[in-house]
Amino acid sequence: MRLASGLRASTAIVLVSSLLLMAGCAKDMTSTGSIPQDAVSTSSLAKLSVTELDEKVSAAGAKYKANPKDKIAGLSYAKLLGMTGRDEQALAVVRQMVIYYPKDNDVLSAYGKSLAATGNFPQAIDAIDRALKPDQPDWRLLSAKGAILDQLGKSDAAREMYRQALDIVPNEPSVLSNMGMSYLLANDLPSAETYLRKANAQNGADSRIRQNLALVVGLQGRFDEAEKIASAELPAAEAKANIQYLRKMLTQQNAWNQLKAVDGKKSNKKKKAPVQ
Repeated sequence: MRLASGLRASTAIVLVSSLLLMAGCAKDMTSTGSIPQDAVSTSSLAKLSVTELDEKVSAAGAKYKANPKDKIAGLSYAKLLGMTGRDEQALAVVRQMVIYYPKDNDVLSAYGKSLAATGNFPQAIDAIDRALKPDQPDWRLLSAKGAILDQLGKSDAAREMYRQALDIVPNEPSVLSNMGMSYLLANDLPSAETYLRKANAQNGADSRIRQNLALVVGLQGRFDEAEKIASAELPAAEAKANIQYLRKMLTQQNAWNQLKAVDGKKSNKKKKAPVQ
Protein backbone atom coordinates (compact mmCIF):
# COMPACT_ATOMS: atom_id res chain seq x y z
CA MET A 1 0.00 0.00 0.00
CA ARG A 2 1.27 3.46 -0.89
CA LEU A 3 1.26 6.22 1.67
CA ALA A 4 -1.79 8.42 1.39
CA SER A 5 0.47 11.40 0.87
CA GLY A 6 2.68 9.71 -1.72
CA LEU A 7 5.63 9.24 0.61
CA ARG A 8 8.16 6.58 -0.36
CA ALA A 9 9.72 4.25 2.19
CA SER A 10 13.14 5.91 1.81
CA THR A 11 11.62 9.29 2.64
CA ALA A 12 9.75 7.78 5.58
CA ILE A 13 13.03 6.49 7.01
CA VAL A 14 14.48 10.00 6.91
CA LEU A 15 11.43 11.44 8.66
CA VAL A 16 11.39 8.73 11.29
CA SER A 17 15.10 9.14 12.01
CA SER A 18 14.69 12.91 12.32
CA LEU A 19 11.76 12.54 14.67
CA LEU A 20 13.67 10.17 16.92
CA LEU A 21 16.50 12.69 16.99
CA MET A 22 14.07 15.42 18.07
CA ALA A 23 12.84 13.18 20.87
CA GLY A 24 16.35 12.90 22.25
CA CYS A 25 16.94 9.35 21.13
CA ALA A 26 19.23 9.65 18.16
CA LYS A 27 20.29 6.30 16.72
CA ASP A 28 18.24 4.31 19.24
CA MET A 29 16.61 2.33 16.46
CA THR A 30 14.95 -0.19 18.68
CA SER A 31 12.96 2.19 20.90
CA THR A 32 13.88 -0.18 23.70
CA GLY A 33 16.78 -0.63 26.03
CA SER A 34 18.04 -3.58 28.00
CA ILE A 35 20.45 -1.47 29.99
CA PRO A 36 19.88 -2.12 33.72
CA GLN A 37 17.31 0.02 35.47
CA ASP A 38 19.89 1.95 37.46
CA ALA A 39 21.74 2.94 34.30
CA VAL A 40 21.06 6.07 32.29
CA SER A 41 17.37 6.78 31.57
CA THR A 42 16.47 7.78 28.01
CA SER A 43 13.23 9.45 29.05
CA SER A 44 14.97 11.71 31.58
CA LEU A 45 17.84 12.54 29.23
CA ALA A 46 15.41 13.50 26.47
CA LYS A 47 14.44 16.54 28.53
CA LEU A 48 17.99 17.89 28.82
CA SER A 49 19.45 20.72 26.77
CA VAL A 50 22.47 20.12 24.53
CA THR A 51 24.76 21.69 27.12
CA GLU A 52 23.32 19.58 29.94
CA LEU A 53 23.62 16.46 27.82
CA ASP A 54 27.27 17.20 27.04
CA GLU A 55 27.91 17.58 30.76
CA LYS A 56 26.32 14.18 31.34
CA VAL A 57 28.56 12.68 28.65
CA SER A 58 31.69 14.12 30.30
CA ALA A 59 30.65 12.84 33.72
CA ALA A 60 29.81 9.39 32.36
CA GLY A 61 33.11 9.30 30.48
CA ALA A 62 35.06 10.05 33.65
CA LYS A 63 33.20 7.32 35.53
CA TYR A 64 33.85 4.82 32.76
CA LYS A 65 37.54 5.76 32.56
CA ALA A 66 37.88 5.23 36.32
CA ASN A 67 36.59 1.66 35.99
CA PRO A 68 36.33 0.34 32.40
CA LYS A 69 35.04 -2.99 33.68
CA ASP A 70 31.96 -1.43 35.33
CA LYS A 71 29.09 -2.69 33.15
CA ILE A 72 26.57 -0.03 34.10
CA ALA A 73 29.11 2.77 33.67
CA GLY A 74 30.17 1.45 30.30
CA LEU A 75 26.67 0.96 28.92
CA SER A 76 25.52 4.32 30.23
CA TYR A 77 28.48 6.07 28.63
CA ALA A 78 27.92 4.28 25.31
CA LYS A 79 24.25 5.20 25.29
CA LEU A 80 25.01 8.85 25.95
CA LEU A 81 27.59 8.86 23.18
CA GLY A 82 25.03 7.42 20.80
CA MET A 83 22.44 10.01 21.78
CA THR A 84 24.91 12.77 20.90
CA GLY A 85 25.79 11.27 17.52
CA ARG A 86 29.17 9.78 18.47
CA ASP A 87 28.28 6.32 17.21
CA GLU A 88 31.77 5.08 16.39
CA GLN A 89 32.99 5.99 19.86
CA ALA A 90 29.94 4.34 21.41
CA LEU A 91 30.68 1.18 19.43
CA ALA A 92 34.27 1.19 20.66
CA VAL A 93 33.11 1.40 24.27
CA VAL A 94 30.57 -1.40 23.89
CA ARG A 95 33.06 -3.57 21.99
CA GLN A 96 35.36 -3.26 24.98
CA MET A 97 32.49 -4.26 27.27
CA VAL A 98 31.93 -7.41 25.19
CA ILE A 99 35.47 -8.50 26.04
CA TYR A 100 34.64 -8.34 29.75
CA TYR A 101 31.07 -9.68 29.44
CA PRO A 102 30.97 -11.94 26.34
CA LYS A 103 27.75 -13.71 27.37
CA ASP A 104 25.86 -10.85 29.03
CA ASN A 105 22.51 -10.08 27.38
CA ASP A 106 22.61 -6.39 28.27
CA VAL A 107 26.05 -5.98 26.74
CA LEU A 108 25.32 -8.04 23.63
CA SER A 109 22.08 -6.15 23.06
CA ALA A 110 23.88 -2.80 23.35
CA TYR A 111 26.58 -4.14 21.04
CA GLY A 112 23.98 -5.10 18.45
CA LYS A 113 22.38 -1.65 18.63
CA SER A 114 25.75 0.10 18.28
CA LEU A 115 26.64 -2.04 15.29
CA ALA A 116 23.29 -1.22 13.70
CA ALA A 117 23.75 2.50 14.39
CA THR A 118 27.01 2.40 12.43
CA GLY A 119 25.44 0.47 9.55
CA ASN A 120 26.86 -2.94 10.39
CA PHE A 121 23.51 -4.70 10.19
CA PRO A 122 24.60 -8.33 9.59
CA GLN A 123 27.05 -8.12 12.50
CA ALA A 124 24.33 -6.54 14.63
CA ILE A 125 21.99 -9.46 13.93
CA ASP A 126 24.78 -11.89 14.79
CA ALA A 127 25.46 -10.16 18.12
CA ILE A 128 21.81 -10.29 19.12
CA ASP A 129 21.44 -13.91 18.00
CA ARG A 130 24.35 -14.78 20.27
CA ALA A 131 22.42 -13.36 23.21
CA LEU A 132 19.04 -14.88 22.35
CA LYS A 133 18.23 -18.12 24.13
CA PRO A 134 15.41 -20.16 22.52
CA ASP A 135 14.37 -21.64 25.87
CA GLN A 136 14.40 -18.24 27.63
CA PRO A 137 13.82 -15.56 24.96
CA ASP A 138 14.37 -11.94 25.96
CA TRP A 139 11.65 -9.68 24.55
CA ARG A 140 14.05 -6.73 24.37
CA LEU A 141 16.43 -8.69 22.18
CA LEU A 142 13.57 -9.88 19.97
CA SER A 143 12.39 -6.31 19.53
CA ALA A 144 15.92 -5.09 18.83
CA LYS A 145 16.38 -7.78 16.18
CA GLY A 146 13.06 -6.83 14.63
CA ALA A 147 14.12 -3.19 14.34
CA ILE A 148 17.34 -4.17 12.58
CA LEU A 149 15.47 -6.47 10.21
CA ASP A 150 13.18 -3.55 9.38
CA GLN A 151 16.24 -1.50 8.46
CA LEU A 152 17.26 -4.31 6.13
CA GLY A 153 13.84 -4.21 4.46
CA LYS A 154 12.78 -7.58 5.89
CA SER A 155 9.46 -6.39 7.28
CA ASP A 156 7.78 -9.81 7.55
CA ALA A 157 10.66 -11.24 9.55
CA ALA A 158 10.77 -8.08 11.67
CA ARG A 159 7.09 -8.29 12.58
CA GLU A 160 7.48 -11.92 13.54
CA MET A 161 10.11 -10.81 16.05
CA TYR A 162 7.72 -8.18 17.43
CA ARG A 163 4.93 -10.74 17.72
CA GLN A 164 7.20 -13.07 19.65
CA ALA A 165 8.14 -10.19 21.94
CA LEU A 166 4.47 -9.31 22.49
CA ASP A 167 3.73 -12.91 23.40
CA ILE A 168 6.12 -12.40 26.32
CA VAL A 169 5.07 -8.85 27.26
CA PRO A 170 1.59 -8.12 25.85
CA ASN A 171 0.93 -4.41 25.22
CA GLU A 172 4.55 -3.39 25.84
CA PRO A 173 4.55 0.15 24.37
CA SER A 174 8.05 0.04 22.89
CA VAL A 175 7.30 -3.15 20.95
CA LEU A 176 3.92 -1.88 19.78
CA SER A 177 5.68 1.29 18.64
CA ASN A 178 8.25 -0.70 16.71
CA MET A 179 5.46 -2.61 15.01
CA GLY A 180 3.81 0.68 14.08
CA MET A 181 7.04 2.07 12.66
CA SER A 182 7.49 -1.15 10.68
CA TYR A 183 4.17 -0.50 8.96
CA LEU A 184 5.13 3.13 8.36
CA LEU A 185 8.32 2.04 6.61
CA ALA A 186 6.21 -0.36 4.54
CA ASN A 187 3.93 2.55 3.48
CA ASP A 188 0.88 1.33 5.42
CA LEU A 189 -0.21 4.40 7.39
CA PRO A 190 -3.54 3.08 8.78
CA SER A 191 -1.85 0.02 10.32
CA ALA A 192 0.99 2.19 11.60
CA GLU A 193 -1.50 4.49 13.31
CA THR A 194 -3.37 1.57 14.89
CA TYR A 195 -0.25 0.21 16.58
CA LEU A 196 1.13 3.62 17.57
CA ARG A 197 -2.21 4.61 19.12
CA LYS A 198 -2.24 1.40 21.11
CA ALA A 199 1.37 2.01 22.18
CA ASN A 200 0.62 5.59 23.19
CA ALA A 201 -2.28 4.44 25.38
CA GLN A 202 -0.06 2.19 27.52
CA ASN A 203 1.58 3.06 30.80
CA GLY A 204 5.24 3.78 30.14
CA ALA A 205 4.73 5.27 26.67
CA ASP A 206 7.32 8.00 26.14
CA SER A 207 7.57 11.12 24.00
CA ARG A 208 9.07 9.25 21.05
CA ILE A 209 5.92 7.21 20.68
CA ARG A 210 3.72 10.29 20.87
CA GLN A 211 5.81 12.13 18.28
CA ASN A 212 5.84 9.18 15.90
CA LEU A 213 2.06 8.94 16.24
CA ALA A 214 1.80 12.66 15.47
CA LEU A 215 3.89 12.15 12.34
CA VAL A 216 1.72 9.28 11.10
CA VAL A 217 -1.48 11.26 11.72
CA GLY A 218 -0.03 14.32 10.00
CA LEU A 219 1.06 12.31 6.97
CA GLN A 220 -2.58 11.34 6.52
CA GLY A 221 -3.55 15.00 6.26
CA ARG A 222 -5.01 15.43 9.77
CA PHE A 223 -2.69 18.27 10.71
CA ASP A 224 -4.68 19.82 13.57
CA GLU A 225 -4.99 16.45 15.26
CA ALA A 226 -1.28 15.78 14.74
CA GLU A 227 -0.36 19.06 16.43
CA LYS A 228 -2.56 18.24 19.42
CA ILE A 229 -0.84 14.87 19.80
CA ALA A 230 2.63 16.41 19.43
CA SER A 231 1.99 18.99 22.15
CA ALA A 232 0.07 16.83 24.64
CA GLU A 233 1.23 16.97 28.27
CA LEU A 234 4.32 19.03 27.50
CA PRO A 235 5.58 22.38 28.80
CA ALA A 236 4.65 25.24 26.49
CA ALA A 237 8.16 25.77 25.10
CA GLU A 238 8.71 22.08 24.37
CA ALA A 239 5.24 21.73 22.83
CA LYS A 240 5.93 24.69 20.56
CA ALA A 241 9.27 23.21 19.48
CA ASN A 242 7.67 19.85 18.73
CA ILE A 243 4.92 21.45 16.65
CA GLN A 244 7.45 23.48 14.70
CA TYR A 245 9.46 20.35 14.01
CA LEU A 246 6.36 18.41 12.98
CA ARG A 247 5.38 21.17 10.56
CA LYS A 248 8.90 21.18 9.14
CA MET A 249 8.79 17.43 8.53
CA LEU A 250 5.40 17.60 6.86
CA THR A 251 6.42 20.63 4.79
CA GLN A 252 9.52 18.80 3.58
CA GLN A 253 7.34 15.85 2.62
CA ASN A 254 5.01 18.10 0.61
CA ALA A 255 8.00 19.60 -1.17
CA TRP A 256 9.16 16.09 -2.02
CA ASN A 257 5.73 15.37 -3.51
CA GLN A 258 5.95 18.46 -5.68
CA LEU A 259 9.36 17.42 -6.98
CA LYS A 260 8.03 13.96 -7.65
CA ALA A 261 5.12 15.40 -9.64
CA VAL A 262 7.52 17.45 -11.79
CA ASP A 263 9.72 14.40 -12.38
CA GLY A 264 6.65 12.39 -13.28
CA LYS A 265 5.59 14.90 -15.92
CA LYS A 266 9.07 14.86 -17.44
CA SER A 267 9.07 11.07 -17.46
CA ASN A 268 5.65 10.93 -19.16
CA LYS A 269 6.85 13.29 -21.86
CA LYS A 270 9.80 11.03 -22.57
CA LYS A 271 7.58 7.95 -22.78
CA LYS A 272 4.98 9.58 -25.03
CA ALA A 273 4.63 7.78 -28.37
CA PRO A 274 5.74 9.81 -31.43
CA VAL A 275 3.03 11.29 -33.63
CA GLN A 276 2.48 9.18 -36.76
